[in-house]
Amino acid sequence: MSLGEILVAAMAAGVAMALATEAGYRLGIIRGNLLKVDGEFAMNQIGVKSGAGLVYAVGAMVHLITSAAFGAVLYGIVEIVNVDPTSIAVIAPYVFVLWLAMLFSALPVAGQGLLGRKLADTVWIEQLGLHAVFGAVLWGMLSLY
Repeated sequence: MSLGEILVAAMAAGVAMALATEAGYRLGIIRGNLLKVDGEFAMNQIGVKSGAGLVYAVGAMVHLITSAAFGAVLYGIVEIVNVDPTSIAVIAPYVFVLWLAMLFSALPVAGQGLLGRKLADTVWIEQLGLHAVFGAVLWGMLSLY
């Protein structure tokens, strides 16, 4: 499988995850909206204060770039270890590690505390669901190739 195919699959999975986080946030199911977290973090890093529209636009771009990066890492793993990228035995552990990285690295770096607790005590389970969406769409897209 080519790098391009895996990148497209990962970006599609990122879009699905972004749509799920936004829908869940608007329905009051999700407190840790990834687009807002990513956008606010990026805007703070460059020292720009702005309205919700720009925060969402920047957050969407950051999220898409991050998803592509996760696809590139998966491609590297698949090439080095010589495993089938469509195997659920490859995708599930990879997405599980991404979920852990979100909870213990990305959210704290973004100022949301360990496990995203500054957003809500339930962010860890919200993120598990969102990462399941990412994994399912990634697996589905890769299976199409």
